[in-house]
Amino acid sequence: MTISRRRFMQLSALAGAGAVLSPLLAGCNSSEETASEGSATTNISGNLEKDVLKVGYLPITDAAPLLLAHGMGAYEKNGLSVEKPTLMRSWNTVAEAFQSKQVDIVHLLMPMAVWLRFSKNFPLKLIAWDHMDGSALTVKDNINSVSELAGTTVAIPYWYSIHNVVLQKLLRKEGLTPLTIGNPSKSDRTVKLIVMPPPDMPVALSNNSISGYIVADPFNAVAEVNNIGKVLRFTGDVWYKHACCVAVMHEDDVTNRPNFTQAVVNSIAEAQLYATNNKVEAAKLLSKDGGNYLPQPLKAIEHAMTHYDHNEYVPSGAITHPDWDNERIGFQPFPFPSYTEELIKSLRETVVEGDNSFLEKLDPKTAHQDLVNDSFAKAAIQKLGGTGKFNIPEDYTRTELIKV
Repeated sequence: MTISRRRFMQLSALAGAGAVLSPLLAGCNSSEETASEGSATTNISGNLEKDVLKVGYLPITDAAPLLLAHGMGAYEKNGLSVEKPTLMRSWNTVAEAFQSKQVDIVHLLMPMAVWLRFSKNFPLKLIAWDHMDGSALTVKDNINSVSELAGTTVAIPYWYSIHNVVLQKLLRKEGLTPLTIGNPSKSDRTVKLIVMPPPDMPVALSNNSISGYIVADPFNAVAEVNNIGKVLRFTGDVWYKHACCVAVMHEDDVTNRPNFTQAVVNSIAEAQLYATNNKVEAAKLLSKDGGNYLPQPLKAIEHAMTHYDHNEYVPSGAITHPDWDNERIGFQPFPFPSYTEELIKSLRETVVEGDNSFLEKLDPKTAHQDLVNDSFAKAAIQKLGGTGKFNIPEDYTRTELIKV
């Protein structure tokens, strides 16, 4: 296999940063050892109905599989031609680009995908989870408990986000009421929620415009490494191995171009397996030292990918379930039906701005079937070594674990 100039330059950049290159070069040979690392060694069977893929993303670690698949050459290996993914600043921009078909695939907050599909009736299909966990509630250093958020303002990335869902679970436990309008009151035990683009959150925290924010990494890590805030609670410590962002494609592509769709999901799953087993190297590839996909410093990206120290976070309360075999961020593609069902139930009790009455009409089980096509994720998992490679149950089922 010939290495493109673009890929050679990326690998060279990683070498200069001290990265271990052998996993990245796995696609250049066909040894059994390479296959065991999760690299597909042959293209999928069948002709691709189209081979040009356009990718859009927000600059967060949630996007890692879509970005790593480009940086590793996984898309190319699966027969796809992909220009460098397009960076966007806000979730609204991502959604608008996807809806107008400027891009073929994006990562969306899963509640946002539910909203677009069932409230806006947009024909999308969730074809894979993008990642698990990878988010946290970050606050000013003088705040030591959720109850101390009373009378303050907290930023969320979007009304329809797992961040808003988890935050409101934490607030309800402390008897706090979320507000979408008006001013928060300490005596009334109210907390004002505002939507803010993730890149703006650390600055807003540092200038005291907000008391905290709940969002995906690396923005929590940015606050930590720059000493402008601290993690009060990891979302994955509230909802075990929850999906945050998911990979969505246009229903037309999924229905009418199955070989194209399978090539995309194979590429994403390969990148997820690589990220799981090589988080330090993945951080370098995401950073300016590698593929230059994320604008944050390498120190923050690596922190976001790897730092989940029980000795630090258990005493502070950021981790309250040290017995859970969890990490700061995880990667696997299969979209569990149990999660979709529980998420819709949780969304019904979550305050949002605007009309959310569509949720009451949804049957959580049939909603999953309408929203998701999991056949491509299953095929990719089997191609890359089976469920054991991704640490998921053989029967593709699980029970949701939520402990506030």
